Amino acid sequence: MTIPFLLLPLLLFTAHTHATALTTAIGPNERLCFFADVDKAGEKIGFYFAVQSGGSFDIDFEVKDPNDKQLIDGARERQGDYVLTANTVGEYSFCFENDMSTLTEKLLDFDIMVESEPRREPPARPGQISEHTSALEESVFRLNGMLLNIKRTQKYFHTRENRGFDIVKATVNRLFWYAVLESIAVVGMAMVQVYVLQTFFTKTGRRYKV
Repeated sequence: MTIPFLLLPLLLFTAHTHATALTTAIGPNERLCFFADVDKAGEKIGFYFAVQSGGSFDIDFEVKDPNDKQLIDGARERQGDYVLTANTVGEYSFCFENDMSTLTEKLLDFDIMVESEPRREPPARPGQISEHTSALEESVFRLNGMLLNIKRTQKYFHTRENRGFDIVKATVNRLFWYAVLESIAVVGMAMVQVYVLQTFFTKTGRRYKV
């Protein structure tokens, strides 16, 4: 019966957190908006995004509160990681716009996390775990911070990998078309040379043998 009490602070912490992690494609000149509900004033909103592929890996974005007031915005940003305090209860909007691109589609990863402060609840029986609650909660919060750091590092390397793959793919595509154009140019030059030699050895309709 020891394990449930050891997990109690962790359960209290996770019970007040909900998040959404998505990957979406944004077409040229397209605007996409996503929404998150805040049930209580003072809750924390975590907002992360990173452009994985497409163009220069940049995107325009803005975040608005339920009163349509702009909280943060950015133009041609490659990625961002923000923490906001929700002072108004209601629906918050997170919009991305690929207006700077007329041909290129962008692939975007983003997280929207709404997190309230964990509540301390009294133990089931007085004196049962009160001596260990603070130490356990501190350990849980420390572990949570370490896990968040690991998660951010994984996101960073995931983004680097996707961007590197996209650059390699674009480079291979350019090399392919360069090789095709080079082959066409070589064939064209050979045909021109044959034509020039034919006209050089042809005079008034007569051909001279060499």
